[in-house]
Amino acid sequence: MRIYVCVKQVPDTSGKVAVNENGTLNRASMATIINPDDMNAMEAALKIKDATGCQVTAVTMGPPPAKGMLQELMAMGADDAVLISGREFGGSDTFATSQIIAGALHHLGVGEEDIVFCGRQAIDGDTAQVGPQIAEKLEIPQVTYAGDIEKDGNVLRIKRLLEDGYMTVEVKTPCLITCVKELNEPRYLTVKGILEVFDTPEKKPITVLDYPALENEPLIDKTTIGLKGSPTNIFKSFTPPQKGSVEMIPGTAAEAAGALAEKLARKHII
Repeated sequence: MRIYVCVKQVPDTSGKVAVNENGTLNRASMATIINPDDMNAMEAALKIKDATGCQVTAVTMGPPPAKGMLQELMAMGADDAVLISGREFGGSDTFATSQIIAGALHHLGVGEEDIVFCGRQAIDGDTAQVGPQIAEKLEIPQVTYAGDIEKDGNVLRIKRLLEDGYMTVEVKTPCLITCVKELNEPRYLTVKGILEVFDTPEKKPITVLDYPALENEPLIDKTTIGLKGSPTNIFKSFTPPQKGSVEMIPGTAAEAAGALAEKLARKHII
């Protein structure tokens, strides 16, 4: 049994956001983090690994620096990782991204007992489309918004968290599950895991799949991948201008509160 966890490196929204002239994000100039919902997906996979001893593989599509993110996930407990990387894939929208990842998973092989985990959605796009589209292209059942997962043999019992309540469904493997943050609390990296990743990398390898490795995959349409082939075109993307300014008031808490009240009174706010 193997569990694939699809993850994405996203911009750290607490920092600087840069946009290229063509409307795409300039990811090279921004600080990045692992997409939060994908961390919950990884934790769900690792809990099943703890119970069954199955293999967990982290999968991402991105530039070469995304290897650092994959190393973090392997230090967290994943057994190995796959990086899908090629200039031909750059700028792909959700439709293009899902077929590339589905093609990579098909290339790696999805067995009868295997599971694909994804986060509910990425914080840089908030579409929640890639996971379900991967399932459609692989022709496997999908369950979205998983808030609780129970595994019994090749059957998964999923509690779906919805806006107006919840729904419990059962699904057989192979299947794809998208996870919400309420599902669990992701574990920390371990010292042992970090040492295995960096001191003995042969124990936790990273496989790189570039365009030549996947160009003959039947699930990938060469005309609908990358920036030029993506059906969705960005009309306009920009960094919002800064508004207002900040004034720091020195002194003790009481002094600062008094000075603030005086300033607000002068502006007739209070």
